[in-house]
Amino acid sequence: MAGQPEKKPESIYDFTLKDAKGNDVDLSTYKGKVLLIVNVASKCGLTDSNYKDLNHLYEKYKDQGLEILAFPCNQFGAQEPGSNDEIVEFACTRFKSEFPIFDKIEVNGENTSPLYKFLKSAKWGLLGDNIQWNFAKFLVDKNGQVSDRYYPTTSPLSMERDIKVLLGIE
Repeated sequence: MAGQPEKKPESIYDFTLKDAKGNDVDLSTYKGKVLLIVNVASKCGLTDSNYKDLNHLYEKYKDQGLEILAFPCNQFGAQEPGSNDEIVEFACTRFKSEFPIFDKIEVNGENTSPLYKFLKSAKWGLLGDNIQWNFAKFLVDKNGQVSDRYYPTTSPLSMERDIKVLLGIE
């Protein structure tokens, strides 16, 4: 009803977002999984190492309940200028990525995606809640709650122990 405040999200499962093909994705479909949510860019100095490490983690843990959700963002140095189709082509051809890639979003500012507002409110960064650059990472537990936040320069492989703990295999 117009004028009524929106219900405050309690977990990431309260969000529905568009994937790179424009389809609605209800994040509640990921209930019971550990999620690694990353804002990605194809023309960043961090691109190669992050995509390689993300693919490694995904291959190693996808059958044990890890999902990686990639959110392209063009807010940092215009390093993700392509269309969704070009972004998917890049990730899937160059890096053979198999994890879900979503619609391009904004992670800071007036047009911040509601999901990123939720993520940032759950875990603050050293310099406030703004995302600093491409490849900031949020680890989400099986209940849809943000467990940890990692800086863009943090290698995904250095997060492996935290992922294993949330998956219940360490």
